[in-house]
Amino acid sequence: MEIRRLAINNYGEMVRLWIKTKLPFKPEGRDSREAIATQMKANPEFFLGALEDNRLVGSVIISSDSRKGWINRLVVDPGFRRRGVAKALIAGSEKVLRRHGIRIFCVLIEDYNTVSKKLFKECNYVEGRDVIYFSKRDSNEV
Repeated sequence: MEIRRLAINNYGEMVRLWIKTKLPFKPEGRDSREAIATQMKANPEFFLGALEDNRLVGSVIISSDSRKGWINRLVVDPGFRRRGVAKALIAGSEKVLRRHGIRIFCVLIEDYNTVSKKLFKECNYVEGRDVIYFSKRDSNEV
């Protein structure tokens, strides 16, 4: 398995993984090809993929507010789970963020997603229950 930076020509493969794993996405908004291309241009290192025989089997989108790093949209093809793909993508994300001077790594996980919560605990992330998440959106597509 190889962890490497993704480019816009990997967009279709990323979307196929999101669909295959039922990861919700906004194809008309923040997850559109145009939006992803803009994000990739601004932060080309923040898109990582796990490849097996040149096939994308996992991906992650990283973001940062310059104080904290965020691991977003982590996904692994169901046929490649329990092989260390997600952990390799998490480690790769942390490595990229460290290069940008970030030392706090964060992830938002829906409460029902026990598999993801277990994964991040295994990677030494600490679950915090003292913060309530609020958001405001200009539309349902952002």
